[in-house]
Amino acid sequence: MKAIWNGVVLAESDRTIAVEGNRYFPPDALNWEYFTPSDTHTTCPWKGEASYYHIEVGGKVNHDAAWYYPDPKPKAARMGIKDHVAFGRGVKVEA
Repeated sequence: MKAIWNGVVLAESDRTIAVEGNRYFPPDALNWEYFTPSDTHTTCPWKGEASYYHIEVGGKVNHDAAWYYPDPKPKAARMGIKDHVAFGRGVKVEA
């Protein structure tokens, strides 16, 4: 699987985890130079609190386009998504 935005591969892995229509990429699959931490947090009833990243490519910023669960609730933790990153806001995820 690949995550692509603004013509750049943000993440690539054959070890993604599918949850609720999203693919979660392991941290070692990300090209970290495109990610900066965001102050945004949201809460999912069964996964817990999500933290976000902004993505910057070619001078363009995609705010809060990636999220992860640093301390997921037990059911989500058993799925293995801790610290794995999922994408939204126009980031294309493809096989």
